[in-house]
Amino acid sequence: MTANNLQDRTTLHNGMDMPWFGLGVFKVEEGPELVQAVKTAITHGYRSIDTAAIYGNEEGVGRGIREGIEETGISREDVFVTSKVWNDDLGYDSTIDAYEASLKKLGLDALDLYLIHWPVEGRYKEAWRALETLYKTGRVKAIGVSNFHIHHLEDLMKDAEIKPMINQVEYHPRLTQKELHLFCRSHGIQLEAWSPLMQGQLLDHPLLKEIAKKHGKTAAQVILRWDLQNGVITIPKSTKAQRIAENADIFGFELTAEEMIQIAGLNENTRVGPDPDNFDF
Repeated sequence: MTANNLQDRTTLHNGMDMPWFGLGVFKVEEGPELVQAVKTAITHGYRSIDTAAIYGNEEGVGRGIREGIEETGISREDVFVTSKVWNDDLGYDSTIDAYEASLKKLGLDALDLYLIHWPVEGRYKEAWRALETLYKTGRVKAIGVSNFHIHHLEDLMKDAEIKPMINQVEYHPRLTQKELHLFCRSHGIQLEAWSPLMQGQLLDHPLLKEIAKKHGKTAAQVILRWDLQNGVITIPKSTKAQRIAENADIFGFELTAEEMIQIAGLNENTRVGPDPDNFDF
């Protein structure tokens, strides 16, 4: 199914509904700009906010969520909030402690989604056991992973009681992750894109600009629309009100089957972030 508006949601394999589109806040420092960005997104109609412990901005995100809720009159249940456990805290007790620390900073009673941020060898299984405990005891509504390759997922699921609901990975037209996407789909794991705009590196690409011109849109809007039509949740980052609004203006047009194939043809397996098989943090 393709999302038709900013509030449209997809149903995860546990029955939880998650918005197709949200705001990411990677590298956005604590402070008024962050609070305003989150608040702006919510007042503009965004219903999903994605942060992580390592971003060091959960307090500002929580404040922005509260101010956005207050201004719009929506309820906390209307906003889907994601955070992630950092590598240093991977382990059973330490993951549970990290979850509680994130809740405290965000000022929330529970998260909608909690992810293992990176597949640190020898440590993510214990962390996953902690996430299963948090989920089974009702402390979090959905659990998942981030930056997991197929072999990481296979290894995790060998011992897991609950399979991940989400795998959030780097995903854009230069890194289409086709095999991973097919694997996740076949196992009922929803793929989610971080860095969907490749940190701006694709915005001047001639093909994307040409397709954008046909639709009266920007290259960024074309890429984000491509994500959704591929059935991938996406969370572009921005702090500017105009860009936050522009990024979300992707529901009044549809890419053709040919355009979808052309964009996928830009794949070069090129990353802007680390390879999950080769990182040292």
